Amino acid sequence: MSPPPSAPQPAAHHRQAPIRVLPEATVNLIAAGEVIERPAAAVKELVENALDAGARRIAVSLADGGITRIEVTDDGCGMDAEALALAVQRHATSKLPEGDGLTRITTLGFRGEALPSIGAAARLAITSRPEGAAWAHLIRVEGERVTPPAPAAGPKGTQVVVADLFYATPARRKFLKHPRAEGEHAEAAVRRLAHAAPDVAFRLESDGRRVFDLPPQDRASRVAALLGVEAPLLAIEGGGEGLHVSGYAAGPATTRATASGQVLVVNGRPVADPVLRMAVRVAYRDVIAAGRHPIVALFLEIAHDALDVNVHPAKAELRFRDPGAVRALVIGAFRAALAAPASAHSATRLAARPPLRLGHLPGRLNPPSLPAAGFAEAQLPLAAPPRARSFGESVAGPSAFPLGAPVAQVWQTYIIAVAADGCLVLVDQHAAHERLMHEALKGQYVAGGVRSQPLLLPAIVDLPRADAARLLDHAAGLTRLGLEIEPFGAGAVLVRGLPAVLGAPEPGPLLRDLAEELSEGGEALSLGSRLDAILARLACHGSIRAGRALTQAEMAALLREMESTPRAATCSHGRPTYLKLSRAEVERLFQRR
Repeated sequence: MSPPPSAPQPAAHHRQAPIRVLPEATVNLIAAGEVIERPAAAVKELVENALDAGARRIAVSLADGGITRIEVTDDGCGMDAEALALAVQRHATSKLPEGDGLTRITTLGFRGEALPSIGAAARLAITSRPEGAAWAHLIRVEGERVTPPAPAAGPKGTQVVVADLFYATPARRKFLKHPRAEGEHAEAAVRRLAHAAPDVAFRLESDGRRVFDLPPQDRASRVAALLGVEAPLLAIEGGGEGLHVSGYAAGPATTRATASGQVLVVNGRPVADPVLRMAVRVAYRDVIAAGRHPIVALFLEIAHDALDVNVHPAKAELRFRDPGAVRALVIGAFRAALAAPASAHSATRLAARPPLRLGHLPGRLNPPSLPAAGFAEAQLPLAAPPRARSFGESVAGPSAFPLGAPVAQVWQTYIIAVAADGCLVLVDQHAAHERLMHEALKGQYVAGGVRSQPLLLPAIVDLPRADAARLLDHAAGLTRLGLEIEPFGAGAVLVRGLPAVLGAPEPGPLLRDLAEELSEGGEALSLGSRLDAILARLACHGSIRAGRALTQAEMAALLREMESTPRAATCSHGRPTYLKLSRAEVERLFQRR
């Protein structure tokens, strides 16, 4: 007999603490924790204030990563004594107009929020002098104590000194990282703002070391200086109704292990917005290896009433009224730039060099950036041995083409060439031809369908039942890709035709790869990222392999097709198809200079 259930116990009585208004000092410390979580946040707020004040030159100096001292000096409009006293009070600002100011923010920061928050967390001193004033004024804030503005020496503009960050909250200070790590975060914040304002001179020093000193520049020069990329940058441009995107990006062969090389600016405000980050990722997804990140500087201009900047305490993220339109514009602009053929990418580097005495450049060096309707398969003489021809006949000479004249083949895998700008070019023949196959397949698909080559004798391919069923479920879509299949008993597929552009690949490995790719999702085939992955599988099976000897004419033909093919700098899996080494780079490898 089971014991009777125990009687319910009375709930413990909890007495709620009385509700009370927090002291002003506590409120200030809470606000400081929300706005200033590390030195980089204070640096960001102070530099934004300088930009909003119309500064044309901004100098930032850090000690111990900004933990011990932050100094920001600008030549902006400055403040008089009355404005200084108001600037360190909470909820006082010059940056919001009356009325609907919160929905139409055109400035970077709220001076009336950042300064009292910094003053609550550190020892703050501000010296400022407006245009035409006889002298400057100095005000100090340390916790609850604010000294009245006093006359002081100082040039036009404002100097802000932040000392002993989080001295008033030692527990928070313990959570700061090593000064070097905090300094890197602060440096990144200044770099992002310098990207956003190229017409303003920026100087950054850390522990007495000059990090950079940039004069006012055009946007291209500022991006090149801050990103530190030696490879030529692609220009990004696109527009829609109420939207405009521009910027610069490294080609797909130049990537980084993290997204630290990405700068996103919206209406002059650096952001880390997930919508824009995802758009960049999607644009590069088919041309860079998984786990790598592109290097980009993106500048988006959008109507102020089409976005909300108040969804993040630091305004790092935004809410777009129409995120789909923004995403589509960014993806389209980047993909258009990435679709430029190898010759166009090389032209950027050539333009930066002294002009060479070139002969006549053939018109084919300026091909359309997108495949035309009926884009023909790669016209490489690889199906049959070419007629004998001398080196001089196979190519017009090293100065005539961006990827140059082939000199030799190494390990029956890599082509060595001398480019038009004198650079040494190394080409991975399989990766390069794979991209040519990929773009030929895609061009035909867009034009109405990939041309199929009927097999003289249909091939029977045995597969696991699930794989066979998956392929047959997509038979209609595969037909448009030039692959004609039909059922042939349990676990077998009859292949009647293959894409003509691929030549004569083995049907078995090709179908097994496609079945694996189709297992990633069950939706119908459509033009998009998934289709691109399937085209990549097809292209791989139709490409010349490493280990195949090529004639001089075949190597030259491969280089010429690369120069006129979109996205030829990387293969379908994101690996580089060719590398270029200048003479200086080669001599540096040999330590000659």
